[in-house]
Amino acid sequence: VQLQASGGGLVQAGGSLTLSCVASGRTVNGATVAWFRQTPGKEREFVAGMWRNTGRPWYADSVKGRFTISGDRAKKTVDLQMNSLKPEDTAIYYCASSETVILSTRATPNAYGTWGQGTQVTVSS
Repeated sequence: VQLQASGGGLVQAGGSLTLSCVASGRTVNGATVAWFRQTPGKEREFVAGMWRNTGRPWYADSVKGRFTISGDRAKKTVDLQMNSLKPEDTAIYYCASSETVILSTRATPNAYGTWGQGTQVTVSS
């Protein structure tokens, strides 16, 4: 499976963006999908994820109440709706998938074997 992330851009603080992760090849329906983000000099940081079996989402504390992850099985996409954006949300955002991730490692980048190319999100103050 290959993943492609899109939807990034420049937005003012308080604004919204929707990122999309599209899968080609094998469907993401059987994989847990997550979004991570990374800024220069820092480690990749978990943002939001969605369990493959239940579709239940989970979020990093820093984005709870502002970001929403959702999936469309027919379109093989997983979107990340980002509202009330803050300058500290500025980063390159990556989607990732795994068919073997477990609860204890769900927020760990190394648990995911397939990654999209990243999309830049810049939030101006």
